[in-house]
Order: sequence, then C-alpha cells, then structure tokens
Amino acid sequence: MKKQLILISALIGASVVTSASGSEEESLGKWITTISRTKEVKPVNNVAYAEECGACHFAFPPGLLPIQSWKKLLNPQALEDHFDENAELDADVLKSIQEYVFANSSEKSYHKRSRKITRSISKGETPLRITEVAYIKRKHHELTDNMVKENEDVSSLSNCNACHTQAEKGVFDDDTVRIPNFPEWED
Repeated sequence: MKKQLILISALIGASVVTSASGSEEESLGKWITTISRTKEVKPVNNVAYAEECGACHFAFPPGLLPIQSWKKLLNPQALEDHFDENAELDADVLKSIQEYVFANSSEKSYHKRSRKITRSISKGETPLRITEVAYIKRKHHELTDNMVKENEDVSSLSNCNACHTQAEKGVFDDDTVRIPNFPEWED
C-alpha cells in the first residue's frame, strides 16, 4: 500500500511538471515507461554489438556483467579464443563495441536487475560467463538438468532467450519465462 501511494504521488507530481511543457500524456507516458524499464536490464541498442555478437549467440545486454568482465571478454587476445571460437573483430568495430558495453555494464546501470547483479559479485571476482554470476545462479537454482542441459530447445543457461520470452527487450522477470517442453513449470 505504501509503495502504491508513493507511485501515485510521483505520477501526480510528474503530471504537474509535464503540464507546463508539451503534451501531458506524452510526457507522462515516457516517464512511466522509464520507471518500468528501471526494474529490468537495459536492452541492447547498439547495432554493431547486436550484429557482431548476436551473429553467434544471444546478444547479452551489457548490464548482465560488470565492466571488469567485459574488459576481459572483449580483449583482442581473448577474442581469438572466445569460448573455443575465434571472434576476432576489426579494431574500429571492437573499439565501438567496447565503448558501448563498458558504458552500459551492470555497475553503471540504473536498472534494478543490473544493480542486483553488481551487488552479488564479490570484490576481486571477474565472472567470464553470465551463468557464473551469483545472482543469476540464485535465480535459476530450481532448474534441473532435464529442463536445461538435456532439453534440446534450451541446452544451456546461456541461451537466455530460449526461456525468457522478452529477453531481447531486457526483460527477465519470472512472468515472461516459458521453458520449452515444460508447460507444467509455467505459473
């Protein structure tokens, strides 16, 4: 109830502020959208990153890992053997992608889930896989090998968009999860 009152007060305040400039509905709609986005992870909005990284796997939103992880993953030498694949990139493209992910890493994000990810990582720890992050492990603890590794439509926790139906939008909440071949698991 207290959260609802705070939200209603904020909405009223926002509508008063926006009424002085432009369309009330347009400004209020953008403000409400911003609030809802802060709960999840900022979706990928960089063309080079989406094309280059998304060509081989789901283009993970940068807010799923801290900057120290992205620095190790996007090191030119590391890309020569990127999880047993050669993922070398042109220097200019790599620089563009690095700038994007570093600026949008979990500790630089205002999105709630990214902040939780950052807090779950111990000082000095540098996970190289999103599935190694304590927060991610905790959120997936009830899944069995049968649901993931042995499920031909999933095969790995790193295949986020196999179960998270709105992963491309940066939405990873439980309400959008559908595990292929396991309809009984759905809420």
